[in-house]
Amino acid sequence: MSKRIALLPGLAIICVMFLVPVGFVFQHGLFDPSFTTEHFTRFINRGAYMRIFWTTLQVSSVVALACLIIGYPIAYFIVRQPSRRRPMLIFLVLVPMWMSILSRTYAWMVVLGKEGIINQTLLWVGLIDEPLKLLFTTGAVYVSMIQIMLPILIVTCFSSMTEIDQSLMRSARIFGASPFKAFREVFLPLSLEGAITGTLIVFILSMGFFIVPALVGGRKDTMLANIISSQVSTGNWGFAAALSIVLLTATLLVMFAVRLFSSRFVHHQGETS
Repeated sequence: MSKRIALLPGLAIICVMFLVPVGFVFQHGLFDPSFTTEHFTRFINRGAYMRIFWTTLQVSSVVALACLIIGYPIAYFIVRQPSRRRPMLIFLVLVPMWMSILSRTYAWMVVLGKEGIINQTLLWVGLIDEPLKLLFTTGAVYVSMIQIMLPILIVTCFSSMTEIDQSLMRSARIFGASPFKAFREVFLPLSLEGAITGTLIVFILSMGFFIVPALVGGRKDTMLANIISSQVSTGNWGFAAALSIVLLTATLLVMFAVRLFSSRFVHHQGETS
């Protein structure tokens, strides 16, 4: 009974900070002022909104996978370093996170602009005759979002990797396994859970991005959060709430699907190893 009582403050905070706001969103999306599905019908029937929805899923998925491909080896490199070096390396990873997303996005605008460092360097070397269009492109959105999200995945993977007993790798080597085989058969299965968790965190956060696409992307790079923001600014609360429900539902469905698949995959990896 005492343990249940101890959970009450946490449950109260969840209700106040999450369930109540989500309840208001559902109320605005489904009752405007009486029960209606007009907003969801508008979303489904207009091809532009569906295209933006699929763009949001695509961008978030690509960013999450790219962060996994780049961030996992970095986290593995850090965890394999002597313990005295790890704090400094993690510090270097965390430094960009101390700056606001808006500031980092503006920095990318400066770097990728026609007068930016990349174009000026290419012009000075003589590889191009006129500045390239790097800003307001899909590539600019990907680069900016990956740079912003990468530290989150690195830290998540590093946290799970530090819990792995490093003597297991040495034991595998003693029994004749090559370094790559020891990593594949021992370390990788044990670190998959952290890697999947970090990838999901990046995906969830990316689904709600609107600053980066608005500043460095083009018209075709508009994401669902940008539409929600514009609808709120024009006072169309019902449609904005409906879009928020769609965004929340899609994120939860992807998260549960990945968790279901990953739990079976990780369990299978553990059995085979």
